[in-house]
Amino acid sequence: MNSPVIKVLVLGGYGLIGRAVITELSRQNFIVTGMGRTAEKGRKVLPQIKWVGRDLHKLRTPGAWSEFLQDIDAVVNASGALQTGLKDNLQAIQSEAIRALIRACEQASIKHYTQISASGASPEHPSEFLRTKGEADSSLRKSTLSWTILKPGLVISSDAYGGTMLLRALAAFPIIQPVILPDAKIQTVAVEDVAIAVALSLKDPHLSAKDFELVEQSSQTLQSVLLQFRQWLGFPAPTFVLPIPRFIGIITAKIADVTGWFGWRSPLRTTAVKMLAQDVTGNPTAWEKAAGKKLNSLKQTLANLPSTSQERLFSRLQLLFPFIVVTLALFWMTSGIIGFVQYEAAAWLVMPTLGKSGAVLSVLAGSTIDCLIGLLMIFRRTFHAGCLIAIAVSIGYLALGTIFTPEFWLDPLGPLVKIFPGILLAMVGATMANER
Repeated sequence: MNSPVIKVLVLGGYGLIGRAVITELSRQNFIVTGMGRTAEKGRKVLPQIKWVGRDLHKLRTPGAWSEFLQDIDAVVNASGALQTGLKDNLQAIQSEAIRALIRACEQASIKHYTQISASGASPEHPSEFLRTKGEADSSLRKSTLSWTILKPGLVISSDAYGGTMLLRALAAFPIIQPVILPDAKIQTVAVEDVAIAVALSLKDPHLSAKDFELVEQSSQTLQSVLLQFRQWLGFPAPTFVLPIPRFIGIITAKIADVTGWFGWRSPLRTTAVKMLAQDVTGNPTAWEKAAGKKLNSLKQTLANLPSTSQERLFSRLQLLFPFIVVTLALFWMTSGIIGFVQYEAAAWLVMPTLGKSGAVLSVLAGSTIDCLIGLLMIFRRTFHAGCLIAIAVSIGYLALGTIFTPEFWLDPLGPLVKIFPGILLAMVGATMANER
């Protein structure tokens, strides 16, 4: 007799873990509905399933969840964020919204709930990330639901995002291998193993009312992990490993925290550094006994992943991307500010053609546009648009320069010729702007 089909709602469906979970559940013939901030993005990533779009910030009461739980048998929470920033309020999305969801699941008689948590999560933990995860876990344990809590270590995936993207980028560093907290202990887990664990938790009642840490058997240092990634990517071994002093790591993380309020969700923020300092480890014994098999080691995980020229190119570009963003934003902001400060000198260049008032007005208008483009590039949400506008404006400057000051094409300093590298850099930035 065939088992009944299970209808599952997966939160964070197009995230690193959520995407793998949906793929595995679909392969095992579950009927899956994905939930993310926008359904449109979900349909682009996994068009074969149904998607609903809603921001978890808006789902902090049980009633707000009711429409999404109709005709649903089980829920998997693979949502979350590393740290509070412009896009994310951890207290809202990892604690309040999820506790409301748990109460809504009780009211809707949901058969099972699987929570993707984190090792060390506790309602009393000083870290906001682990505290909010712990609050949701605690609420789930006290509920009347059939539940399973899974706590993966450092998740390794072919879909480079967050920590896996950071490892790739750092491993692409030329000649030397810089590493913060080189002796930090790490236990990894393949994202496919996490997805299989989720599927098993939905089918096996013996896994209910239990917490499981999903990690490889042995821990290794962060330095070792980076060197293994470097070898996997096919990069030459570094001339030497450069340990970065912890205070520099903390300063870097603080800078990344600031960029988080502009929408840039760097994986190297303070929360990540603190978690690394405390080690990312766990005990896989309970899961191995329950599932009857061991989880893949990092060596096995990397052996199962493709390592192609595309991987190497991606890693190098990700290493450069922060510098591309800063360079573009500073270039346009500086260009605008100089135009305001030196507007008379700049206006003099086109005064014979436009007249004094027209020349001054054109310089001030151009400077304003340059500053606005720079501001757009500072914010993650508008960076892509800023790049496109920068390309259009640059082409406009080339056209106007050709019409009004054609002699600049032969100028030894090449003011018009130098616009082309800026256009190409903005094209690269726009191409890399997609988060996932």
